[in-house]
Amino acid sequence: MRIEQTLFPDVIKIIPTVYFDDRGFFYESFKGPLLKDAGLVSEFVQDNHSFSKKNVLRGMHFQKGQTKLINVISGVIFDVFVDIRKDSKTFGKWQGVILDGQKKEILLIPDGFAHGFYVLSDEAHLVYKVSSVYDPYMEKSFRYDDPFVSIQWPEGEKILSQRDQSNLSLKQVVL
Repeated sequence: MRIEQTLFPDVIKIIPTVYFDDRGFFYESFKGPLLKDAGLVSEFVQDNHSFSKKNVLRGMHFQKGQTKLINVISGVIFDVFVDIRKDSKTFGKWQGVILDGQKKEILLIPDGFAHGFYVLSDEAHLVYKVSSVYDPYMEKSFRYDDPFVSIQWPEGEKILSQRDQSNLSLKQVVL
C-alpha cells in the first residue's frame, strides 16, 4: 500500500497492492495503523454504501469534523473534493480524480473538504468509512455548479436529487 499526494496535502490517494491470480484478487482496502502512523485519522465509526446509476451526480456534501475514506467497489466515478476551510489560502479550490473500481484506488478526504462525485460507468458502488456518525443536522451542502468554485464536471446529463438541485452557494453555506 502506498500513499500519493493530491493538489491538497491533506487529501491523499491510497494505492493498495493488489494480488491477482486465476481465482480472482485480494487487497487490503483499509489499514488503520498506516493512516494513524501518517497522522491522518484516528478512528472511523461508520461504513456507508452508495449505489448510483450512470450520470448521477451527488454533491457537494460535508459534515463538520468528518473525514471520509472513499473506496469504489465497482464502476468508475469522477470524484471531486473542495477546500471549504474559510481561512485557507485554497478556499473554494477543487480537484477531481477518476476512481475506478478495477484499479482499487482509495481516497482519503479530511474534515474541511466537501465531497461529490459523478458516475461515468453504467453504475457504481462506493463503500466509504467516516470518522463521525451521520447527523442530518450537521450535514451541509452547496451547489455542484457554484460559479465561485467552478468545478469542471465531465460532459453529459446530470441526474441530481431534489436537495442537490436546490443547494445554496458555497459562500452562503460556510461564510
